[in-house]
Amino acid sequence: MGMVRAALALATLTVAALTVPPAPAEAQQAELLRMEARTRPITRFRIGSDEMRFGDLEFAGGLEINASSRHLGALSGFRFVEGQGRFTGVTDTGFWVDGTLMRHQDGRPAGVDELTMREIAGENGRPMEGKWLADAEGIAIRGADVWVSFEREHRVARYRSEDGERRWQTSAPPPVPLHELRRNRGFEGIAIGTTASALAGALIGVSENSLDAAGNIMAFARPETGETFEFSVVKRDDFYVTDMDFLPDGDLVLLERRFNVRDGVAMRLRRIDDADISARATVDGEILLEADMRFQIDNMEGLAITEDADGVPRLTIVSDDNHSILQRNLLIEFRYLTPPADAVGG
Repeated sequence: MGMVRAALALATLTVAALTVPPAPAEAQQAELLRMEARTRPITRFRIGSDEMRFGDLEFAGGLEINASSRHLGALSGFRFVEGQGRFTGVTDTGFWVDGTLMRHQDGRPAGVDELTMREIAGENGRPMEGKWLADAEGIAIRGADVWVSFEREHRVARYRSEDGERRWQTSAPPPVPLHELRRNRGFEGIAIGTTASALAGALIGVSENSLDAAGNIMAFARPETGETFEFSVVKRDDFYVTDMDFLPDGDLVLLERRFNVRDGVAMRLRRIDDADISARATVDGEILLEADMRFQIDNMEGLAITEDADGVPRLTIVSDDNHSILQRNLLIEFRYLTPPADAVGG
């Protein structure tokens, strides 16, 4: 984005809740909202540069996404459910977002098809009312089970996909001291450990910016068997965690965001060794990428990791436009070209 536009977008981040449009009447009954996506290709990551390689990451294309419905936006969590095409996301206004990412023959994003939205239901099967209950931030998927993390009323809910519907199953507070969680700085990122990981099958959560006594970021791991435990992630600078996912080899990648008047908007990717994650551990890792307003970014909030046919991990990152005319719905992708030799598979 241009510098002026980025500065204006920065200002809207702090008042985003005031610009969210009301849900349409039909969505009050959780009706399916169908819409046509309009996309514009992003061919260069660094504005005005043909550079494609950024450390170990190679830019693999992107899209700016608009839709025939003004209700598209506020995307805060994102996962692929079928290969690298069919996807599901959640918004912090309480909606499921589903669609298909179309690709060129070389894998570059080409467009979005079959785009729909539907309000997320609560325990009673009805859409949740109000931002306090409906602030969905993170999503994790394994088979027919879908976990969603919520802020404000902090909890992780599990849904079951059946016959084209997602039905509420259970909900519980995250397994950390709730009084330590900031109202709007809870568990923005959740993920399921890949089969190659020391945390295989475990549900992992990292908070946005709720800090422990040492000033580090609160996190938890809920293994399939054994005790749930807490750990921490080193707080670096004034970046906040917005999402996370596992690489095929089992390591964890954090997506982080920064915005302030002095430095503007930025995003960062940080890799965490899964073997370092254990009860009461404080973990850190190498920075894979840091990008500011000189790059094609916005309020980047969602991360999904898949694997290309040649075994190279592909990182897909999406933005939350806060329903502001000064921000954009972006999807950008990178190929992680030099992971460890054992990263293939998993």
